[in-house]
Amino acid sequence: MKKYAYIGCLGFIAVITTEFGVIGILPQIADHYNVSIDKAGLLLSVFALVIALTGPFMTLLASGFDRKKVMTIAVLLFLFTGIISVFSPPFWLLLLVRILPAFLQPVYIATALSVAVSKGDKDHENELMSIVFSGVAIAMVSTVPFATWVASQWSWEYSFVVQAIVSGIALLAICCFLPKMPVVERKSFRSELKILGQPIFIVSTAMNFFMIAAWFSTYSYFAEYLNKAKGMDNTMVSYMLFVFGIIGVIANRISGKMLGRNVTRTTVLFLSGTILIPLLLYFSGPHTIAVIFVIILWGFLYSPSFLNASTYMISAAPDSLQFANSLATSFGNMGITLGTTVGGWVIMTRGIQFTPWITLVFGLLAFAMVALRLYLERTKP
Repeated sequence: MKKYAYIGCLGFIAVITTEFGVIGILPQIADHYNVSIDKAGLLLSVFALVIALTGPFMTLLASGFDRKKVMTIAVLLFLFTGIISVFSPPFWLLLLVRILPAFLQPVYIATALSVAVSKGDKDHENELMSIVFSGVAIAMVSTVPFATWVASQWSWEYSFVVQAIVSGIALLAICCFLPKMPVVERKSFRSELKILGQPIFIVSTAMNFFMIAAWFSTYSYFAEYLNKAKGMDNTMVSYMLFVFGIIGVIANRISGKMLGRNVTRTTVLFLSGTILIPLLLYFSGPHTIAVIFVIILWGFLYSPSFLNASTYMISAAPDSLQFANSLATSFGNMGITLGTTVGGWVIMTRGIQFTPWITLVFGLLAFAMVALRLYLERTKP
């Protein structure tokens, strides 16, 4: 039933709005707390680091509980974070309340995907998963740019009001329209952990890690990059995030259908953006029209990255969908942490205009992992 996939998608919108909603307001947060932009970037990188370090273990621990209760508690924690953040607490407390929901973010995603495919047939699994993952693109086209626009019109605290409202709506949808879903058969930890010894799965995990690091070394500082390197004001940045998201919604649906035909070719197609976009950003210079066209292509190639990464990893361990996806979320967020950290370091030492070249380097490493997996598959006994 697609209904479960759409409920999962709505919760995903809340999750992504909370995690990435700060991207458009990092400069304002840095000014308010009188901290550097790389320190403000901790609000994103530490969130991602907690997910990376705890995601698989939290998913295994939660795997035996009623899936509706798991999703409810996770989104409730995101709502709590939004409410506290509205009151502009001290920076250390703002960082702390953002860390708390990070423990349950991969649990929510893995559970929502499991729920989405639980009533569908095998042939439509990728399509149902793409509906859930479209929450990323929908958030990018609606709540994330809207929160950035609201912050540009009033103050950054209003961005968290938007995040809290979205989490509240998602919580109501889960409570009202999702039935109780107790786990009938729980897999043993040993049976799930065995995929960690499979070379093809390990290489697929490395590809995910480098691909996400590539995108986020620049995307984490999207607002700062467009402000400083391309001369756009905060209102224009919010419009660019809106355009970015519109294209992303389309890209996710296209990617979902393409993955059903060939996972590797689809992944390679969208991964090519990590090489192409840095070059286009460089050659577009300060020309606004050219930059807008690059952002459109950027949104198309970037937006399905989480869907592609998860599907690429799951294809290497099809019998461990929930655990494999939690690892995809975990290593993807580890990639966010690495990309954001390296990007921040480059900004402080070289300048914001150099961050796209970090994207290109990590992108080449991701391509190397794809090539290695193809080699392992061809030589596998």
